[in-house]
Amino acid sequence: MAKPEWLYGIHTVQGVLAKFPERVLELRIQEGREDERVQALLELANVHGVSCTQGTRQQMDTHADGANHQGVMARCKLSQPRHENDLYKIIEEKQGPVLLLILDAVTDPHNVGACLRSADAAGVDAVVTTKDKAPGLTPVVRRVAVGAAETVPFIQVTNLARCLDKIKALGVWITGTAIDPTAVSLFDADLTGSRAIVLGAEGKGLRRLTQEKCDQLAYIPMQGSVDSLNVSVAAGVCLFETLRQKLL
Repeated sequence: MAKPEWLYGIHTVQGVLAKFPERVLELRIQEGREDERVQALLELANVHGVSCTQGTRQQMDTHADGANHQGVMARCKLSQPRHENDLYKIIEEKQGPVLLLILDAVTDPHNVGACLRSADAAGVDAVVTTKDKAPGLTPVVRRVAVGAAETVPFIQVTNLARCLDKIKALGVWITGTAIDPTAVSLFDADLTGSRAIVLGAEGKGLRRLTQEKCDQLAYIPMQGSVDSLNVSVAAGVCLFETLRQKLL
C-alpha cells in the first residue's frame, strides 16, 4: 500500500468504506451535513470502527484544494494494482454476469483514469491493462479517476492474449472495438451475459493478436465528420450500451 491520502466525495468514500473498510483510517464530515446519505456513511463507519471528525466548509474546501468533496472526505490507504489471478477469482465468484473493461496498450494516464471513472459508473467488475505499454495507478490516473481507482479492481497482466484465452474459458464473451469489415454496429451487437469490452490505444487501435482473440468486433456509428472517439469516451459509450442491454 502507498502512504495514506485523502479521498473526497460521498460516492467515492462510501465505495471504499463498503468494499474495503480496512483501508479507511478516518472519516471527516462537514458541519451541518445531516442528510440520509451522510447518516448512512456514519452508520457504516461506526460498524467498522472508523473514527469520524467534523470540519467547517471553509476548512474542508481548503483541504480538498478544489476537489468536489460534497462535505465528505476520508483518509485512506490507497489501492495498488492487483494480480492476474485476482481477475479469475472475481469472475469465478461473481453471482451473475461479469462485466470487464480491458485496455490494450492504452498509454495516456489521463485516458486510463477517465476509463476507470466510466467503469465505476457502469458497474464494471474490473479494469484490466497490460503491465508494459500502459501506466499503473499513477497520481495522474488517480486524480482523473476521481476515486474510481479505489473502488474498481485495477488489474495488470503480463500477457494479454493469454489472459483473454483464460477468461474465455471461464465463460466471458469478448467484444473488441475496431473498424473492420467483420465488425457490426455497437448498437446491433449482442452485449448480454458475461462480457469483456476491449479497447485499444487511439490511432493504433487493438493490436493484431488481441483482435484475433475477440469473439466479435463492433464499431461505434459516427454521424459527424470525425471517424473516431477518444478512447475514454468510446469506453463510456460501449459500457453504457452494455449496461442498457443488461437492464432490458
